[in-house]
Amino acid sequence: MIKAFLFDMDGVIYDSMPYHAYAWHKAMDEYGLHMSESDAYKYEGMRGLETIKILAKDQNIALPSNDKVKEMYERKSNIFATFPFPEQIEGVYDLMTELKERGIKICIVTGSGQNNVLNRICKDFEGLIHKDLMVTSHDVQHGKPQPDPYLMGIQKVGANAEECIVVENAPMGIKAGKAAGCYTVAVNTGPLPNSILEDAGADVVFKTMKELQNNLPSLLTVEKK
Repeated sequence: MIKAFLFDMDGVIYDSMPYHAYAWHKAMDEYGLHMSESDAYKYEGMRGLETIKILAKDQNIALPSNDKVKEMYERKSNIFATFPFPEQIEGVYDLMTELKERGIKICIVTGSGQNNVLNRICKDFEGLIHKDLMVTSHDVQHGKPQPDPYLMGIQKVGANAEECIVVENAPMGIKAGKAAGCYTVAVNTGPLPNSILEDAGADVVFKTMKELQNNLPSLLTVEKK
């Protein structure tokens, strides 16, 4: 039986990815790194500092110092902060409400360190999301696609991996959920084709949160592949 759902945040709870995509593209361009807005969806879920280091390596650019990497990520964060607060992904509040009614725990597992968003989420989802059931970029040494964030989430909800379902929208997060041993659902809220999410290991791909909610009875008795 499923005891907990572990949700990513950007692109799963909030429709924030278009803002992140622009901020990544603009900030990295200022420092001589190429990152298209569509590329942002491929790296989504990773910790920002790790993303920058991978970009530099892949583009054969000398790896920036840790201080420079922090400066680059701070620039990206500042650009992101100029946008209005993102809207909730349609249907996610209703889904979480049903999960609570069924006695299923909810944990947020995000690679984000954006404090304005992290502080807002408990207010927007009062009674559904609690601060003690959140894993952020500040909590783990190795972010997605490594399993560490979801392993911590599993620990926080007091369950086993096979008793948890991960809800993701990006390849890196899907890989992390699968590596942690969880049944992993993708809700494709971005521009990537379903095939990329399937190739990352998603057990099932839905178009919307409403479609996920409609399939909830079967998901709650699913056997992990």
